[in-house]
Amino acid sequence: MTDGYDDDSGTTVPPRKRSKGIYILPNMITLAALFGGFYAIVMAMNGRFDLATLGIFAAMVLDSLDGRVARLTHTQSAFGEQMDSLSDMVSFGAAPALVAYVWSLNGLGRWGWIAAFVYCACAALRLARFNVNTSVVDKRFFQGLPSPAAAALVAGFIWLMTETGVQGAELRWWVFAITLYAGLTMVTNVPFYSFKDVHLKKSVPFVVIVMIALLIAVINIHPPTVLFGLFVLYGFSGYVLYVWRKAKGRPTSVISTSTDEPDERGLHD
Repeated sequence: MTDGYDDDSGTTVPPRKRSKGIYILPNMITLAALFGGFYAIVMAMNGRFDLATLGIFAAMVLDSLDGRVARLTHTQSAFGEQMDSLSDMVSFGAAPALVAYVWSLNGLGRWGWIAAFVYCACAALRLARFNVNTSVVDKRFFQGLPSPAAAALVAGFIWLMTETGVQGAELRWWVFAITLYAGLTMVTNVPFYSFKDVHLKKSVPFVVIVMIALLIAVINIHPPTVLFGLFVLYGFSGYVLYVWRKAKGRPTSVISTSTDEPDERGLHD
């Protein structure tokens, strides 16, 4: 018995390979997240910075869903992983840098575009490092500030200032400092809690549901202020954790002790 079949001339012909398809559901969510980043850039060019920042936050929400949807529906694929990482580069790398530059940093001349480029380059380096180190990093922590949180720091500040009527020209050096801080923190080895060990399928005490309801209510008081405040706390939490573990004599690195070369699998944060 052969793997092929015989044609009229008696020659064995190999079977025709079935073409591989692309899972539509998770990739639709990824494309929607990519559109959020693209939308943010377009709105910044049109001077609508409130909508630009909302585009970045919408991309954050969608980015948190596509991987979970893929796992729940068993539709993970190498294509989806690579697509997800490229979408992150646009939505959380290029978009925040360009929005910050158009809103404020362009008033600093070369220092402005240098800050924007450093942020963008650090986002690319952070995503590339994550792709390579996926198999050797403690899943409970991120190695450096995750790119969505870095984007939230930059976009959240612009959103808050826009809502209060403050012009970007008045805050050039503040935006410069926040952009550099967010960018450089992405490429540090400081551990940031990933929340990946939180299991949503497990039962929780009733008080947890009450706390979630209270958090939603607090966010609705003034979303720009509350969300920016939360991401500021998270943006500093890694350094607090680093100092605490250092003081306790615990390992500060989130890299495992394995000496094997990490698998270069196309995964992103």
